[in-house]
Parts: sequence; structure tokens; C-alpha cells
Amino acid sequence: MKKLNDRARKRLDERLAVARPMKQISPPPKGWIRAMRDGLGMSGAQLGKRIGASPQNIEQLEKSEVAGTIQLQTLGKLARALDATLVYALVPNTSLEDTVRRRARAIAMQAITRVAQTMRLEDQATSDRDLEERVDQYIREELADRDLWSEA
Repeated sequence: MKKLNDRARKRLDERLAVARPMKQISPPPKGWIRAMRDGLGMSGAQLGKRIGASPQNIEQLEKSEVAGTIQLQTLGKLARALDATLVYALVPNTSLEDTVRRRARAIAMQAITRVAQTMRLEDQATSDRDLEERVDQYIREELADRDLWSEA
């Protein structure tokens, strides 16, 4: 495959590898803000005072965090008020390289399967081993990274 971003993808995969175990950390039922606040023994009024908000506003912010509608800027402000660091990342389910490899294989199989079907109809079927070689060749010679995501 004609790889345009191979080095950048590898560096990003390395950086994100440390975050993969974090996917297993689920937010507390009442959200991180509430959990941190409770853990510190801080009331909603006290947190509100630290960021210039009312206790009712803090309650709304905690609810919006649980609902997934809180803004990152607001969450960062709350994190600082709680002496915490907001960590924000998109963590791939597998490595980026594996995702690219699977996508390239799916596209190659789709293209080659169409040709193989025509060849079968013409009584010129190829073996499974030959099919694997043709898939690998298609990925190497026909696909570039930019071609992988044109269709979903």
C-alpha cells in the first residue's frame, strides 16, 4: 500500500498505547465532578464559589457531565477548581495500523471478489491461495491511505 502517513501513524499508535488501559475506566454513576467533589469533602456551594457559579449551576453542570453534554472548556475549568487535570483523548479500539490494514483488506477483497465472480462465470476460477496473493498485491499496488476512507 502506498503509505502517506506511515511514520505519523506509528508515532501516534505509540503515544496512544499507554491510554488503552484507560478505556476500562468508566465514569462514576454521578460523574467525575461529583465524585471528585465528594472525595475532597467539598460542597456544591464551595465548588461554585471557586468558579463563580451558584450551587444550582454546579448541580446542572454535574448533570450535564453525566449526560455527556458538558463543554470541554467548562470541564477544564471545573478540573482546575478541583486541583485536577482534564485528560481528553480519542483512544482507538485497536492500533491505527490494524484499523488501516483491516480497511485495506476489506476494500481489496471487495474489488477482487467482483473480478473472481466474473472469472468463475467464465470458468476461470482461481484458488484461495491465489486469491490471498492477489489481495496482497492489490493492497500494495493499488491502494493509498487516502483511498481507504472514500466510502464507508
